[in-house]
Formats: sequence, C-alpha cells, structure tokens
Amino acid sequence: MLLMNRIDHKPIRFLLADDHSLIRQGLIFVLEDIGVEHDVIHASSLQRTLECISSQPIDIAIIDAHFPDGNSLFVIPEIRKIQPEIRILIFTGIDEEVHALKFINAGVNGFLSKLNEEEEIKQAIAKMITHGEYISSKTQALLLNSLKNPSLISPFLSLTEREFQIAEMYMEGLGNLEIANRLDVKQNTVSTIKKRIFDKLKIGNLVELIELYKNHY
Repeated sequence: MLLMNRIDHKPIRFLLADDHSLIRQGLIFVLEDIGVEHDVIHASSLQRTLECISSQPIDIAIIDAHFPDGNSLFVIPEIRKIQPEIRILIFTGIDEEVHALKFINAGVNGFLSKLNEEEEIKQAIAKMITHGEYISSKTQALLLNSLKNPSLISPFLSLTEREFQIAEMYMEGLGNLEIANRLDVKQNTVSTIKKRIFDKLKIGNLVELIELYKNHY
C-alpha cells in the first residue's frame, strides 16, 4: 500500500539516523518541502537506531552507512527481522558505485548519495513514500551489470568456498603453515590457493586483502 494513500491517514513516521545533527535537520527541511504529513524520530548512533526500530513502528528509515559505533550494512538483516515492512533508504557520503549494490543486496530499498543536489534528494524521498523504493540510474546500471558479473556486488563472490575460507584465515593473521595444519593439507597447496585468491581479487599482498575486505563487508 502506498504510504500517502493508506486508509488510516496517520502521519508517516520517519526515522532519521545520522550522527550529524545538521544532516538530520536538513532532511526535516526536505520533508517539509515535500509537504507530506510526518512524524520524525532521531537517532545519532547505530545502537540508538536499533533501539528505535525495536521499540516503535517506523514507516521509512533514512540511515547513514557508517556510524562511530558501527557499519549499518551489518544490521540491515536484524532490522528486517524486527520490522519486515520497514522501508530503508541509505543516505550517505560513500561512493555509490562501490557500495550501493552490497546495501541493496542486504535488503535496503534505496541508496542515496549526500553529494546529490537537493532536488534529487527530495525526489528520492518522495519515491520512497509513493513507491517504497528509490533506485538511481547509476545503481540501476550497476544492478544490470551485476547480473552478468556477480563480483560487482563483492569481488569475494568470485572465490570458491575453500578460497574464501583461506582468505579469512590470512586476515586472522595465520601463516601458510598454520593454515595447512588447520586444514590438514600440504603447505604448497595453501600457497597455490593464496596465489589464486590474489589473482581473482587483483591484489598483491595481505594488506590489500584486508583493505578490500573492509570495503565490502
């Protein structure tokens, strides 16, 4: 049901979750400009965001991607369990081309850059109200490309289960011998798999592996 046409005629309840109060205030101005009747709840941390969603019904949550106390990506499934019908718009300054697909894949309804013009931001929120989602032309193109190349969502999807398992062990700080002993395989087998991991991920060392993982998880 479209929120603007629902039969209870209650104001649309927004959760504005961002650790910068100026961003939240700016979003209130946008909502007032759209002209929809609304209630607003504020959250300045990821923990507070979860507390708000756990304690009261929310129609639309506009959430930053990163907070000082955590990454929103990791709590999207939890939010969906608490309120399956909630509509989630990620409103962030991080690169859309790099990060949008993983948030969409996690279950959000839209991804919006803070770098957009005010009119685009207003249109995006209006679409969240009327259609329940906002997919920019850039994200649409990424989604189409991801059908042909799933690694666009995360390059780690190109790894086999065993390769990903070993990549995680490297990121835990284990060396070739420790990994070989844990998996009961030969050390040169681990070295061969390590080379395949690096080739598939297009990286040259463990520091790059860790940085790549941080960017996608």
